[in-house]
Amino acid sequence: MALLKPFKGVRPPKSIAHLVASRPYDVLNSNEARAEAAGNEKSLLHLIKPEINFTPAIDEHEAVVYEKAAEMFEVFQRNGWLAQDEKDCYYIYAQTMNGITQYGLVGCAGVQDYIDGIIKKHELTRPDKEEDRMKHVRITRANLEPVFFTYRADPDLDGIVSSWVANHPAEYDFTSSDHIGHHFWIIDNDEIINQITNLFAKIPYTYVADGHHRTAAAALVGNEFCNSNPDHDGTEEYNYFLAVHFPDKQLRIIDYNRVVKDLNGLSVEELLEKLAVTFTVQNLGSEIYKPDCLHNFGLYLDKNWYSLTARPGTYNDLDPIGVLDVTISSDLILRDILGIHNLRTDKRIDFVGGIRGLGELQARVDSGEMALALALYPVSMKQLMDIADTGNIMPPKTTWFEPKLRSGLVIHKL
Repeated sequence: MALLKPFKGVRPPKSIAHLVASRPYDVLNSNEARAEAAGNEKSLLHLIKPEINFTPAIDEHEAVVYEKAAEMFEVFQRNGWLAQDEKDCYYIYAQTMNGITQYGLVGCAGVQDYIDGIIKKHELTRPDKEEDRMKHVRITRANLEPVFFTYRADPDLDGIVSSWVANHPAEYDFTSSDHIGHHFWIIDNDEIINQITNLFAKIPYTYVADGHHRTAAAALVGNEFCNSNPDHDGTEEYNYFLAVHFPDKQLRIIDYNRVVKDLNGLSVEELLEKLAVTFTVQNLGSEIYKPDCLHNFGLYLDKNWYSLTARPGTYNDLDPIGVLDVTISSDLILRDILGIHNLRTDKRIDFVGGIRGLGELQARVDSGEMALALALYPVSMKQLMDIADTGNIMPPKTTWFEPKLRSGLVIHKL
């Protein structure tokens, strides 16, 4: 069963929370982070993207850059921009996008749960990205950013969260520049804390929704600290890491689309002819087309949108991987027709999160940068959990969660 533990959060004062909070490290490159933090010395980007404290010529993986993260963490605490709560608490972090709010329980997940497979994952991680975050955790001795977890909704936990929100004012309540509302409550009542801990202990598994590299790094560093401590007794904070747990019924995965640079030597007519073997192809003209069901795709090509529907027999609905539209499109279109065999390394393909809208796909093709765009129907939470439960791994670039968690609302010290 899953573990959730309260902790003494390190947080900004209410008056500057909106200044400290930042987008997560992995949605911004160094130049974007440098621009976003310009004029704001309190932005957590100075800690999670510490290269922005140097000239642009710096290599973000140099030792001095990681050392700067630890230095800035001390500066933020010394300046009073971050301070630790006096007692172990749980927290509620809610986000509002397009009028819909999702409520997550903020607490510490267990390193051993990750090792034992109680925390389930659905993506592969890259060793270089793991090591980057591991260095960051080692030197700061903190989880500066939370990971995004989900679990099968429990009505009793839902009730506790709803009741607390209804009867207590939010500690933080602001709207970020991307028009996402961020709301944050502190649960400091011991009776409620114990109820949450005990209820969560009945949850069989939790699932990494977003943040596989941060999760792996946090767990691996925690395990390192354990193995290097001769007096280890299992109660140390490094045995736990920071996570926001959302019930699955509140989450929505949005589409993750593809754009391709060329037609692999084919003419438009030849490409459409090959597609017609495994898809029902319908030309819809210039109006943007968004897929409306599983196994239906939108194709933008040569100023026209097409509906592609996979023909029966070209996919296996009983296979948790084979049923995915990312698998169908990867195998029948990208691999068999366009000659793209490795989505992770092939430079002819790029990926566009659905938050940018299908107009972004059309614009990249119309500009001449890309030759075609492929819009996919989003994966469901049930599919994600089924794949994780069966020990399978999703193809690359399958899930896109919005809104992204803001970093800096609460930090966990190891």
